[in-house]
Amino acid sequence: MTYQEYINTILSVNEVAEIFVVGYSSLSQPIYGAHVGSYSGKQAIVQCAIHAREYITSLLGAELAKYAAKNDFGAGAYFVFNTNPDGVRLVLDGVSFVPCSAEREFILSVNGGTDFSFYKANADCVDLNTNFDADWGGGAQNVRCPSPANYIGHYPMSEREVRVLADFTRSISPYATISYHTKGEVIYYGFEGQSEEDREKDETIAFRLSAVTGYTPILTQNSTGGYKDWCIDKEKISAFTIEAAPSSASHPVGVEYLPEMFERNKNVLQALFA
Repeated sequence: MTYQEYINTILSVNEVAEIFVVGYSSLSQPIYGAHVGSYSGKQAIVQCAIHAREYITSLLGAELAKYAAKNDFGAGAYFVFNTNPDGVRLVLDGVSFVPCSAEREFILSVNGGTDFSFYKANADCVDLNTNFDADWGGGAQNVRCPSPANYIGHYPMSEREVRVLADFTRSISPYATISYHTKGEVIYYGFEGQSEEDREKDETIAFRLSAVTGYTPILTQNSTGGYKDWCIDKEKISAFTIEAAPSSASHPVGVEYLPEMFERNKNVLQALFA
């Protein structure tokens, strides 16, 4: 799959819902969104592809948006399809699209060559899902140098894509957020410091999501700086990370897994708002 084919798949959602631009990446590529369901009542945000190599979650998001647009779930949902467009384009097309030769050399040096199959970061070599202001830098796997994965950045919220997603979230004030990732078939919920009442509420929702997906609910531990973490810690929003593909899959997860991922997740919004 090329990056243009990937974008075309996202834009195909305009068959059922108007596509809009949420914001722009570090390299000024558009981050696309769409709304499905009702604009009144509770809203959710479903965000995909914050990690570059996990671009299949954008394809999953596109299928879920189309399904939700045709199947009432009693609320509304905003999809953010390609949270990390620069990183995804590195995985799919390589560095040739990066306009600055010095930046191209930097990215290649950090990545250790031209194979971006395992690359999670953005064009600044920052892992966006460690850059949010939620116990920033406290994660067990965090690193403090530019890296294909787990680099936290120079300071919390340093990355343009992170600020775009945070600003959009604040503008919506959603009831809940779902972040799609790939490997593990688990649902992460909760965050250190969360009130017992809120944790119990999120646990209840996580088990509802588990009932429709078959994924295992897990209370988050030793992971910080993620979008889910920030939603819970700073915005007091119920938030969940869903790892939608089997652990046995290779990176990047292939499209052959998409049909099963869709079948297991197509009723997630119904469960979220039940």
